[in-house]
This record gives sequence, structure tokens and C-alpha cells, in this order.
Amino acid sequence: MKNIPQVNEKVLELVQTVAKEPAVADALKLIADQTEIAMQEQIELCEIEAPTFHEEKRAASVAERMKRYGLSNVHIDEIGNVIGVRKGSGNGPVLALGAHMDSVFPAGTDVKVRQEGNIYRAPGIGDNCSGLRAILQVLRALEAQKIETVGDIWFVGTVGEEGNGDIRGSKHLCANNKLDGFIAVDSTDVGRVLYGAVGSHRWRLSIDGPGGHSFAEFGKAPSAIHAVCRAGDKVADIQVPADPKTTFTIGTIKGGTTVNTIAAHCEVDVDIRSVSNEELLRVEAEILSAFEGAVKAENARWGVTDETKKLRLTKTQIGNRPGGMRPHDCPVLQAARSAQKVLGIELTNYGMSSTDANAPMSRNIPATCLCSGGKGIGAHTVNEYFVMEHTELGPQLIMLAALSLAGTKNTEPLL
Repeated sequence: MKNIPQVNEKVLELVQTVAKEPAVADALKLIADQTEIAMQEQIELCEIEAPTFHEEKRAASVAERMKRYGLSNVHIDEIGNVIGVRKGSGNGPVLALGAHMDSVFPAGTDVKVRQEGNIYRAPGIGDNCSGLRAILQVLRALEAQKIETVGDIWFVGTVGEEGNGDIRGSKHLCANNKLDGFIAVDSTDVGRVLYGAVGSHRWRLSIDGPGGHSFAEFGKAPSAIHAVCRAGDKVADIQVPADPKTTFTIGTIKGGTTVNTIAAHCEVDVDIRSVSNEELLRVEAEILSAFEGAVKAENARWGVTDETKKLRLTKTQIGNRPGGMRPHDCPVLQAARSAQKVLGIELTNYGMSSTDANAPMSRNIPATCLCSGGKGIGAHTVNEYFVMEHTELGPQLIMLAALSLAGTKNTEPLL
């Protein structure tokens, strides 16, 4: 990687100080010593199916574990997120550690874990049961060593991160609570730190009219397919910046009935992405305008004035993930990268993705996404598997960054 900003030396020194505190050093060792216990917990959580929108059983298990590990303030909010609060000494920041509970697999999928040496096979075993395992490891270690923090640390199992869940749990959490920092935990590569959140808006745009016979109604009935073609021509020429990276595509198109019919219906699904909310909204507005204009143009082409015979456009938003970027001096980014250095983890991916961190980043809350450790292969497929190697590095990284941000008895919070 090139042109990676430097780590602030003062932040690095603070993280080093935190890591040398006896209780913290013991907690880091405990995490390593309990890798087998943690792996068993990852298996148990994986074997509780949790399709997006139906995470209730896994949520109940996560809540019970938080209570068992020492949190008294645990509840499931109105949208289904599990929130466990570990109070600080008072007047400090609020830092959330969040791992999503849902998987992409429908109810009835076989989620029984099969072990082959240090390889564990099951849908969802890595994405994101490894993330849940990591934040629960952090909680156990903090409680076991009675580590006190200045700020509050919230342990959160979020709902609806995947697909049409549209990070609804993270969005709800950030919209309804005062958070000073957020670390999402997703995927497994501990060399990854995200500074950008790729936002995505998705629309299903449907055009409907009376249709008719291609010969008998020619000149009388406007075509839904022709209107979509007019819009597509405009959309194809929309200009977007390379930086901030912004993209768009008409991903699917459906319509018509037979070759000799003026189409009464045509619909497309459109995907728009950017790390800038401003660019995301600008391109979205241009695309929607192109379809609105295309419907008017197709109606005008045939001189249709009767409202009952005109084409009409229906706009349905089917995805809404906000985007955002954090400055490189963001305390969460600096704490995470410093913790990597202290633990001897090489930064191999400093980039952007779409995770639960999108919601806080879009609200300018200091945030990033870190990973659980181990190695996840084949996510979002029924052949997914998880390799249990260096799994301790994920929770060690998360804990060290979190303590530096929340502050300890010997250090001031970075947040």
C-alpha cells in the first residue's frame, strides 16, 4: 500500500502505556489462553439460525451470555439489537463495539458445524459469528481482570446488517443514542482497518401503461420499454468523480410480454454507490430525474393526453446505506492502527467497505470496522468455513483500541 498516513506518535505512546498496565497485559494473555473456549462459543452461536429479520433466538443467546459474563445492564431494543452497557467511572465518552447477528441464509439452512482439525465448516461460521465471538471475548477479559474505564463501553449485537436488512440495526442504534465512538466487528482479517464507508442507494423503478397490439395500437399507446430505453440513454452519460469514488448501474431489467406487444410494464433495479453522501444524493437525483423525464417524453412522443392512457412511474427504494469517510487523524482510526503496531499486526488493508460502520461514519461519529481474527473463507455461501489460527489477535486488537478510546485509570480517553 502507498501513501498511508503516519500514526500519531502521541497516540501510539498512549496505546503502548495502556498495553503495559498489568491488568490489561493479563487480559491480553487471557484472551490468548481462552481461544478454545471462545471457539466453542462461536460454534454454539453459529448453530442458532439467524436469518436477516429473524435474529430473535440468536439475540436471546447473546443477551444471556452478556449477563452471564457480568453485565447487569442488558436489554434488547425495539428493533432487536442486543445492548449491554459496561459503565465507566463517569463523565467519559460512550464507545460502542458492535457485531451483527444476522446471516444471509434462509430459515431451514443446515447450520450444524463440522470440524476438521482447525477448520470449522458451516454457513455463517465466519460471517459473523466470529465477530460475536470476538466482542464477547473482550467482555470476558475486561470482567475477569476487573479493568475500569473512564467512559462507558457498549457491547452490541446488531440486527439486519446483511442484504435487505440495510444495516437497520446500526442505523437505529446511531439515530437513537448519543455515541462518541463506534467499532464495528465484521470479517476476519486483522490487517484491515476501514476509514471509509461505501454508501449505497438502490431503487426499483417501474413504468406502467395500457400497452397494446404492436400494429393495431401503434401511435396510440406509449411503450414502457421504450421509456426505460430513453432513461437508460440518459443514465449512461451521467458523469461521476473518481474521487470520491462514485458508481452507478442499472443492474436488472424486466418487462414486456411478447414480441408483437407494446409493453405495458417494464422495471429496472438501479444501484448507486459512493463514499460521499453528497455525491450519492446527486447521482440519485439525476437518475430519478432521467426516468421521470423519459416517461414524459414517451407520453409526448405519441401525443397522449388522457391520464388513464399515460405511462406512469413508480419509484420504490429497496436499499439505503449511507456513506461517509473519516479523516486519517480520527481517534478511532489512530487507536486501531496504534493497537495493530503494539500487537505486531501489519496493516494490509486500509480502505473502504460497506459494514455496520456506515451508519456512524455517515453521522460523523468517530468509527471504523475491525476484524475478529482467524480466517474466514467462502462467506455468503453454504460452503463457508473458518480456520482457527491467530484468532486471539482480533479481540486483543479490539480491546486495546477500545481501552485507549474509553480511557483507563492511568490514561485519559482518546475520544
